[in-house]
Amino acid sequence: MNQVDLHLHTTFSDGTLTPTEIIEISANRGLKYISITDHDSTEGIDEGFKAARQYSHLELIPGVELSTDVPGTEIHLLGYFVDQNDSEFQNTLSVFRDSRKERAKRMVKKLSDLNVKISWERVQEISNGASIGRPHIAQAMVESGYVNYPKDAFDKFLGRNAPAYVERIRLTPSDAIELLVKNGAVPIMAHPTFAIPNMNKDGLSKLTEMLVEMKEAGLAGLEVYYGLYSTEDTNKLRTIAEDLELICTGGSDYHGSGNPEEAKIGTVGPPVTTMDLLKNSRKMT
Repeated sequence: MNQVDLHLHTTFSDGTLTPTEIIEISANRGLKYISITDHDSTEGIDEGFKAARQYSHLELIPGVELSTDVPGTEIHLLGYFVDQNDSEFQNTLSVFRDSRKERAKRMVKKLSDLNVKISWERVQEISNGASIGRPHIAQAMVESGYVNYPKDAFDKFLGRNAPAYVERIRLTPSDAIELLVKNGAVPIMAHPTFAIPNMNKDGLSKLTEMLVEMKEAGLAGLEVYYGLYSTEDTNKLRTIAEDLELICTGGSDYHGSGNPEEAKIGTVGPPVTTMDLLKNSRKMT
């Protein structure tokens, strides 16, 4: 078990556990540092802070995850030490969440046209007032028997270039990094293999180009440790991060989705020394 897990989702976006439950599990597993990083939302942070007060050995890092687009793929960015009381930042997140809702409605309509009949009302019930995303639609599809696991829904219907996919508000990585830096957060590129699936020579070269450009905009780190990485991928990403002087971060990206390969809380993460690097980077923003 690791002592650091900097990528966790709660019921305030597309996770299945409340912030309190995330804190309790993390504390019981002996973690020292965790970050709640919900999609386009920091609404679970206050509950997380309240729960974390019961555990002196555990520190909660307030975080967020933003989705951005580049030609042919998408890049997710994590922001650590986010100021959830920044009203301008919250207004922007609200716009993103409203866009997510409209996008999800259009996906449900596309699914219906494909004879995949799930109700918008059920998707809303599953989200339970949280920031609606594709995982909520995927869960409704599992319940209705159209797929066995949420991952299957993404592969067959909801992923980029799949028949029910709908584009969202266009946000570039540089725009998102600027938004996070202005807030005082530390920007990190999440799960880079999602953007560049093939870690061959050409893929690594393309990723390096992306990272150089994002670092110029203020990127501070790269998610080197992640639940779905092979050891080889982790080593390649660590080399790139070190060459570019980016902080090597990581986490499980736990959602409680039910996908069989999903990493559990605390099973993936960077060394504890990463926290000093992140805190020092925060001071420089």
